[in-house]
Amino acid sequence: MPASSVALIGNPNTGKTTLFNKLSGARAKTSNFPGTTTAMRVGRTMVGEHPIDVIDLPGLYSLDGHTPESVIVRDVLRGEGVARPGAVIAIVDAANLFRNLVLVGEVLTFDEPVVVVLNMVDLAERLGQRLDVAALSRRLGVPVIPMVASKGVGLDALRAAVAALPAAGEQVRPADLPAAGPDGPASIGGPSIEAFTTWAEGVLADAYPGGAPAAALDARTERIDRVLTHPVSGTLVFLGVMGALFWTLFALATIPMDLIELTFASLGAGVSAMMAEGPIRDLLTDGVIGGIAGTVVFLPQICLLFFMISLLEDTGYLARAAFVNDRIFRRFGLPGHAFVPLLTAHACALPAIMSTRLIPDRRDRLATILIAPFMSCSARLPVYVLLTTLLFAERPALAGLAFAGCYLLGSAAAFFSAWLFSRTGLKGRPRAMVLELPTFKRPSLANAFFTARDQGLAFLQTAGTVIVAICIVMWWLSAYPKVEPSAEVVSMRTQGLEAEADVLHARAEQAGSYAGQLGRAIQPVFAPLGYDWQLTVGVLTSFLAREVFVSTLSVLVGGGAEAEPDEGVMDRIRTMTRDDGSLVFTPATAASALIFFVLAMQCLPTLAVTRKETGKLKYAGIQLAYMTTLAYVTALVAYQGLRLFGVS
Repeated sequence: MPASSVALIGNPNTGKTTLFNKLSGARAKTSNFPGTTTAMRVGRTMVGEHPIDVIDLPGLYSLDGHTPESVIVRDVLRGEGVARPGAVIAIVDAANLFRNLVLVGEVLTFDEPVVVVLNMVDLAERLGQRLDVAALSRRLGVPVIPMVASKGVGLDALRAAVAALPAAGEQVRPADLPAAGPDGPASIGGPSIEAFTTWAEGVLADAYPGGAPAAALDARTERIDRVLTHPVSGTLVFLGVMGALFWTLFALATIPMDLIELTFASLGAGVSAMMAEGPIRDLLTDGVIGGIAGTVVFLPQICLLFFMISLLEDTGYLARAAFVNDRIFRRFGLPGHAFVPLLTAHACALPAIMSTRLIPDRRDRLATILIAPFMSCSARLPVYVLLTTLLFAERPALAGLAFAGCYLLGSAAAFFSAWLFSRTGLKGRPRAMVLELPTFKRPSLANAFFTARDQGLAFLQTAGTVIVAICIVMWWLSAYPKVEPSAEVVSMRTQGLEAEADVLHARAEQAGSYAGQLGRAIQPVFAPLGYDWQLTVGVLTSFLAREVFVSTLSVLVGGGAEAEPDEGVMDRIRTMTRDDGSLVFTPATAASALIFFVLAMQCLPTLAVTRKETGKLKYAGIQLAYMTTLAYVTALVAYQGLRLFGVS
């Protein structure tokens, strides 16, 4: 009878996840390893008539180290915190056998029976490598199965080998395998990497008739890499690829996002039509349905982002992109891996923070998470449009420059903050990028689909619950206490001016709500920035989501709750007045508000995802405190500085 579970272990880019998907298909679930935020996938496959669990472990180069991946795999093989697998499938790249054999040797020091999968044998043959599989199997003392996982070649042979494995501790290990310590190669008294390297050289020499070949080089790959890794051409290609990804994320995600918004709008209208007017209906339509809609609307961007990243990773390009950017980013205390998350943050900080899982070092991952929200996301666009238009009315060229300046300011703040963190709270240099450029491969659409599905479900199951709760709380603060219609409102309704009366009453309700009262109470804090109570309410409610700022102001000024600032609303906001009759948006105030929204943490869902991805609430608190303080001080300097120079 085969083992009840089997763990997949291998170097990055060996086709491990592709094999996992071939074995388990859609019968997989994603969760976190105990005590970590690193995800694992567990699927189920059939070996004969017996179902067994398949665990997809993180890719790694060695068990001897302190990286999260090394610690997790060692703990799994020791059975610490998780059930110990009954067997191990070690996946190796047939075209890069020497590097892979070092990890295989380390795995063989544990008690679990092992099957070695010799993946991508078709590529090795194209490179002229002729491996004696039987000799390699005898040398390792374990079954060796040639495979092309992307095509499903060798799956039946693998299942048969797993079914025939002996019990734990009964598999005969190579006599010359370096002796392990009590807990495997990374324990005290365990062998060093150098010992496994020497052992791998001997295995490789015996596995090839006539001796081990020199490293086979694909001439075409070499020519391509000269372009992709060159400081100039590599950077240009990278900008083109990332620009295409960025454009695709905006262009293709728009359609499903619009459909989601339309669906939830129809659902809200349907619930509103079926229920009698009252607080329960308002809670369901504005709080629950509105909150869920505000969560699910991000799902297309998240799924599409991870789908495209998975395709790029499968091709082998992401390793080249990280290599090109590493030299620049390291000057600011960031690794080259951080570029993709920071770029995608221009679409939305939520998938950007989630994509930091690609960064192997925890310090580097934390630094990237903390600075990602500085990148101007799509939710800020309505705010930028409003404030730059107010700041430079009738001067579109200057408004355009100010709009571009918002993106530059956010990026500058991100890199400055990364540099600052590397010398204070997150001291240390970014982890040196040691990587072997993988061979170019055809990406797996199935692998990309499963990755996108898993990340989408993870987003809904974790951040989604928190986000909906936040939305309901913010709805309650904005909706209560109820304000009775004023005499003016009643008079307007008796005259048949229902629409005008509703707008006036909505403004009174917003001002009298708990959020409005809070705005008046906190307004003295924002007074040095030039904000009155109305602008303060806009800032406070925008913590739910940045784009709420525009709809809040449009309600306060009597323009309804339009999400986008149309010309009529723009004119009304431009002329909105304070309690003393002066304009709210003077040039100095508009500039101050624009800078504040570029730099401030104005998105509670982002804080929820930061909490989830870091595993600690304190990092979300640091992110909120640091960004808000930086935004406040910078906006204060801008407002007071402009006034000092006579710009009111």
